Amino acid sequence: MDKKRLSILIITLIGLVTTIKLAIIYFNANFNPYALSSFCSINEFIDCDGIAKTTESQFLGIPLAYWGLFLYAFIIMLLFVDKLKNIKFLKFLEVFKNPMSYIAVLGIVSFVISMTLLGLSLFEIKKLCILCAFTYILNLFIGLIAVKGIGIKQAVKDSVNDLKDGLKIKPYAIAFCAVMLAAVAFLTYTRVTYVFAPQVKRQMELKEFTHAKTNKYAVSGNLLGAENPDVILYAYTDYQCPMCRAYNIMIHKIAKEYKNVKVVHKNMPLDTECNRYLRQEFHHGSCTMAKYAIAAEKQGKFWDMNNKLFEKQPKDLKEILEIAKDLKLDVQKLQDDANSLETLHEIQADINDAYDNKINGTPSTVINGKSHVGIKSYTQLKEWLENEGAK
Repeated sequence: MDKKRLSILIITLIGLVTTIKLAIIYFNANFNPYALSSFCSINEFIDCDGIAKTTESQFLGIPLAYWGLFLYAFIIMLLFVDKLKNIKFLKFLEVFKNPMSYIAVLGIVSFVISMTLLGLSLFEIKKLCILCAFTYILNLFIGLIAVKGIGIKQAVKDSVNDLKDGLKIKPYAIAFCAVMLAAVAFLTYTRVTYVFAPQVKRQMELKEFTHAKTNKYAVSGNLLGAENPDVILYAYTDYQCPMCRAYNIMIHKIAKEYKNVKVVHKNMPLDTECNRYLRQEFHHGSCTMAKYAIAAEKQGKFWDMNNKLFEKQPKDLKEILEIAKDLKLDVQKLQDDANSLETLHEIQADINDAYDNKINGTPSTVINGKSHVGIKSYTQLKEWLENEGAK
């Protein structure tokens, strides 16, 4: 093997090993809830695990790491194509008359794609995967070494001509079409099911709730769901928690869909004003919002106030009182009830109850003594409820 091929082989093998590690990181981040953080998740910015959990870590439902594995495996095959085509069942590889041209094109094209991915990583996700960046450099080296002595224009021309010549041979043309149809079918399947990209499926399912401007499932009064339920869902939220707003719409939809489920709201404001478990404050003012939601309950309009607090996100007491006026509440009584010791003790009891259930974040759910911190997809929440007896 000449030095050029040997150099490309060494770089490609390094890329293959690196991409295998990236595939493992992707699997652990999205499929293994017990996995520890990888070595390249160092901080908020340098975070391979964080990027692996984003929707941008896949293309057509296939993780980018898996695409990388295919790329490096294909390049290795091209490096040995002259020997492989002599094997009877691999004779079709003779269509690759200029393998180095293919490698040059693949290297350059993959590097251009890599730069696009790097831009998304830095400016959209605002995180950096150092292993990914390492493969981007490897792709550039592969392309530059392969194109030396050929030129990019000639490499592209050779690749196109090889493809045309191969398609002139009827058996190869038929095989090529069959492979393309199989590839399209497989990619359609992965794109529709997201079997390899659960984080994308989850985001798509949450889109109905995260992008909703208003809660179309909103109810009035103090009852959400069945009056005599078989299953009770306890929802712990903070009125300033961004995902709690989406979760609030989700549990309203659940109450509409299931006839034997009741949703009970629990306050867990991440505000040091009433949450003694916090070492630092996250949502200043969320205690005040919780107090006024409880006070509204005493006038029979808890869910009315709850929904408006999530929707309007009032910045101060004046805006909360404006909501109260719109809901036709007795404002003076509302203020008296909100500032009572009884209301404060109710919030603190909810917070104590949360920590007893090992809940330290919002939104969180408790059903039949089983708890989950964070928001589930609607499908996952339904499955959980049905397993607990929801109908």
